[in-house]
Amino acid sequence: MALIVQKYGGTSVGSPERIRNVAKRVSRFQADGHQVVVVVSAMSGETNRLVDLARQIQSSPDPRELDVLLSTGEQATIALLSMALKDLGFKARSYTGSQVRILTDNAYNKARILDIDNGAMRRDLEQGYIVVVAGFQGVDGEGNITTLGRGGSDTTGVALAAALQADECQIYTDVDGVYTTDPRVVPEARRLKVITFEEMLEMASLGSKVLQIRSVEFAGKYRVRLRVLSSFEESGEGTLITYEDDERMEQAIISGIAFNRDEAKVTVLGVPDKPGIAYQILGPIAEANIDVDMIIQNVGADGLTDFTFTVHKSELGNALKVLGQLRNQISASEVISDDRICKVSVVGVGMRSHVGIASFMFKALADEGINIQMISTSEIKISVVIDEKYLELAVRVLHRAFNLQNEGGLT
Repeated sequence: MALIVQKYGGTSVGSPERIRNVAKRVSRFQADGHQVVVVVSAMSGETNRLVDLARQIQSSPDPRELDVLLSTGEQATIALLSMALKDLGFKARSYTGSQVRILTDNAYNKARILDIDNGAMRRDLEQGYIVVVAGFQGVDGEGNITTLGRGGSDTTGVALAAALQADECQIYTDVDGVYTTDPRVVPEARRLKVITFEEMLEMASLGSKVLQIRSVEFAGKYRVRLRVLSSFEESGEGTLITYEDDERMEQAIISGIAFNRDEAKVTVLGVPDKPGIAYQILGPIAEANIDVDMIIQNVGADGLTDFTFTVHKSELGNALKVLGQLRNQISASEVISDDRICKVSVVGVGMRSHVGIASFMFKALADEGINIQMISTSEIKISVVIDEKYLELAVRVLHRAFNLQNEGGLT
């Protein structure tokens, strides 16, 4: 008998019929002798509907009250799924995040999990219940409802698996695993049988929408065996996310290509080339809770330098506002921006033991006349910023250049 945590996304529970299908799948696991905890998202489109409703009342919704509102989406789903399981003759009990007591900090709309009380869930499991938990939400130390940000149900699922020391955490979604890249861009993209936590973490941070980045961080930190599966297929092994030494890894140098359309570039021109200038620029950006991705500081000339960084496109306006207030203080000649860019990245643990990957990538792009504006690297990834109009071409070219359509990859 195994203890399994399963998470189902919004499309998986998007209608009463789909909820019944999830109930049938879950019940089969318990019928096979397993203990099952199910984490569910709000029904597809419900969170957007609630956000729109809030904005009709208040143009910038109060963060605390917005979390109270958004948490109702998952509350509806857990009740409906529990009803469906009971209708099949199984014992089920639903829990909101506060009822489990998923303790978080008080950062409304993007709270972080601090602790989980697993006592009630364990008692229910021992008594033969299927436990159904609302994803995406928790409660802070003062009892306020909090939410974990978009995709937070993945994090809830992995965190519960860690707290319960589950044998496996299964993430059911509308795709049957992790692919070498988005099949909508490259039809020849191939499903990976296995990928490392490091590679998945990079791909999630670089734009892959299969898993939320915090869920991968949790899984890696607590060594949660994580598997991505399709909720619309009756069988399939999906993609196992694990450590390099846990499974025999595929031998490709590059495992996948990630991309992100939601990037914007900011350049601060003509600032003094002196110690501390980076902090003077990025300190206030951080204080405004704006995440910075790639950073380049040009070689100084005549005592001046240019400083460029990227942010999420939705944060561009806030970043420009902060820099507008700073401009005189940092003696910048001008602040310019560009929201017509994208980021394309190649990811693979095989880079550690192979040289020349960057030059191979750059040549493949150059042969297609694609200009690189910024470059960022780590041990297992290379990212470039390019004009957004070249995104799909760049992804197709790199997928073909690294031979990712074949299981062996580039060798």
